[in-house]
Amino acid sequence: MLIIPAIDLKDGDCVRLKQGVMEDATIFSKKPGDMALHWLNQGARRLHLVDLNGALAGKPKNEPTIREIVQAINGQIPIQLGGGIRDLDTIERYLDGGISYMIIGTAAIKIPGFLHDACYAFPGQIMVGLDAKEGKVAVDGWSKITGHDVVDLAKKFEDYGIEAIIYTDIGRDGMLSGLNTQATSDLARQLTVPVIASGGITNIEDVHKLCEIESEGIIGAITGRAIYEGSLDFKEAQVLADILSVGNTAS
Repeated sequence: MLIIPAIDLKDGDCVRLKQGVMEDATIFSKKPGDMALHWLNQGARRLHLVDLNGALAGKPKNEPTIREIVQAINGQIPIQLGGGIRDLDTIERYLDGGISYMIIGTAAIKIPGFLHDACYAFPGQIMVGLDAKEGKVAVDGWSKITGHDVVDLAKKFEDYGIEAIIYTDIGRDGMLSGLNTQATSDLARQLTVPVIASGGITNIEDVHKLCEIESEGIIGAITGRAIYEGSLDFKEAQVLADILSVGNTAS
């Protein structure tokens, strides 16, 4: 079970939002490259980057900062990136620049054929970000709720050959209100591709709950505000997840 630190980028800073509201951003670092190294040194085995400006604009907006993070990490651990990914050229540029996995969200829904083409062109490197509220998928930086059912879309997308689905409960993201383990588990059980949970992790008890449903097909969890504000000790969380994962495997 991977505990994955999130580095959300807005105007070149490392921030966290509450429920995706850009105007409600808390700046945690003016040096995202240093923050990436901090999590690496704390034992992170993967990083999750989001270009928040890019998600709203529909094109990359924090590319120089992302390059700085990639250079700082220097290939020591994989980096997954989402936000404003709308064309194959952007994907290719980021992958060539050292990003390991690209996360397609809004474009998977709004641009017919794009996700399928991306999976074909870059096998094993494409993830889908499904952000949902009460089971319905949100797009455009969470600003619009669609009528699409999250499970139906996930089943459709896994047939394309995606590497994983990142599932975010946007009603809980950045709110420190606890992980929605039921919705995450329900989704994972109906898929063959792995699920990475996101949104709402608050404390070490949430890590316990997450590991209890690992066998459903959940390979990791993204955490942001909790590790920045200190309600969750990242290093402790990853160590615990490793211990519990071994126990789950043994049982």
